[in-house]
Amino acid sequence: MSRLRLLVILSVLSIIGILAVQAVWVRNAYALRERQFRQSAFIALQDVADDVARLNRFTLNRYAVTQLSPDYFIVNTNAPIDPVTLETFILNSLQRHHLITDFEYGIYDCETDRMVYGDYVSTSAQTTRNARNLPKFADYTYYFGIRFPNQSGVVAGQLSGWLWSTGAVLLVVIFFGYTLTVVLKQRRLTEVQRDFINNITHELQTPVSTIRIAADVLQTDAIMQQPDRLRQYARVLNEESRRLQQRINSVLQVARSERNGFVPERTSVDLHEVLTTAADAFGPAVSLDLTAPDAHLLADRHQLETVINNLIDNALKYSQPTPRVVLHTRRGNGRLVWSVADNGIGIEPRYHKAIFRQFFRVPSTGHVAPPNGFGLGLYAVQRIARAHGWQLTVDSQPEQGSTFILIE
Repeated sequence: MSRLRLLVILSVLSIIGILAVQAVWVRNAYALRERQFRQSAFIALQDVADDVARLNRFTLNRYAVTQLSPDYFIVNTNAPIDPVTLETFILNSLQRHHLITDFEYGIYDCETDRMVYGDYVSTSAQTTRNARNLPKFADYTYYFGIRFPNQSGVVAGQLSGWLWSTGAVLLVVIFFGYTLTVVLKQRRLTEVQRDFINNITHELQTPVSTIRIAADVLQTDAIMQQPDRLRQYARVLNEESRRLQQRINSVLQVARSERNGFVPERTSVDLHEVLTTAADAFGPAVSLDLTAPDAHLLADRHQLETVINNLIDNALKYSQPTPRVVLHTRRGNGRLVWSVADNGIGIEPRYHKAIFRQFFRVPSTGHVAPPNGFGLGLYAVQRIARAHGWQLTVDSQPEQGSTFILIE
């Protein structure tokens, strides 16, 4: 296991641990604050019951408060009580116990057997709400019910420090995740650049070495008496120099496009003429199937030639040892369609989108080494197609060849 992968695993586990501990702390702190709120509310309402007992000059059972739900309490008064007086007692008691929160209450009327006179008391002047029908309690004759609808909000407000610290931890985690992503992308970019440098070194070194050997042979006196060999080496020089020029042009073209973009200079181009010229240049392995009745389109001729040459070059490279490449045109739904099909090794569907990325090359299958290349050919094809507004698709399966289709 590489050090970077081990570092990533340990970092992710550390982040998960920190978030888990933080979540447990917040949950426990919330539960504690919630219990404290209920205890304070219980004591405050017991004080209200005591105030009512003193007002009526009688002794009240010490346990006059019953909690029916987390936010709803019943308070036994053992005597009728004036609503205005009750609300004053409740407000004063809650303030003494530092419970500044909204509440709603209702007073039970034993004669009508229902909760009467309810009101919603808010700490904010902007909040107005009608009291709901509060549940009754059969064990008492004179009592009132009170609910704290904003209990959760009050408890959460008391945990503002915890919540801020949790937010800070999340920001740190997000920043760390972003940094880790940047590091991994940079590492991947470094690997791609290293592979590109290795590939371009090999691709340029091969024709240069061949040209140098042919030049050394041409410098000998004996070659002048052998016209056939002289023509052969001259042809080698021409082919290798053309190959070298193509490699250099592909790199320069992508470099220029990165700076200025592929801006097409559109003119009327006969696609059949361009395809025929390309087929003649690449030799007998490339055949034509031109069925489109009218193959004229508005395009940048140089960029169109780049697209066709790159596709044919790829098809020949990945169709060894006996390549067969077919250039096809047709009309469909009033649109010009052309394709480059080969009998090569094919491409797995999972790579159909990735092959158009800059520097991307399909990984080796393990027993077959991929041909040399820069990973720029299909990237340039995709950029040019996009600049012209053409639709570019690939139809390919392993060991079944590939077909690259462009639609005007």
